[in-house]
Amino acid sequence: MTSITIKLPAELKDKLKAQARASGKSCSALVRHTLEKNLFVSKNGRRKNPSALEKLGDLVGKGYSGIPDLSTNPKYMKGFGQWRE
Repeated sequence: MTSITIKLPAELKDKLKAQARASGKSCSALVRHTLEKNLFVSKNGRRKNPSALEKLGDLVGKGYSGIPDLSTNPKYMKGFGQWRE
C-alpha cells in the first residue's frame, strides 16, 4: 500500500476520529472504505457502476414495522390511498 497526506479542517478530523471509533476501524481503513464506496472503484481497480444496494444501503432496514406479513396481508391495505381522492 502507498501513503498519501491530506489536510483536513479540525472539525472534519474530529468527525473522522469519532466515526472510526464508533465503527471499530482505524481512520485509514475508514477513509479507504469511504473512497472505494464513493469513487465506485472495484478491488481490481476498474470503475464500476454502483448497485442499488450500494446506493441505498444506508436505508436498508430503516422501515422495519415489526409486522411480519405487512406486504402480503390485505387488511393492512384498507384505506390506503384514500387521501388522494
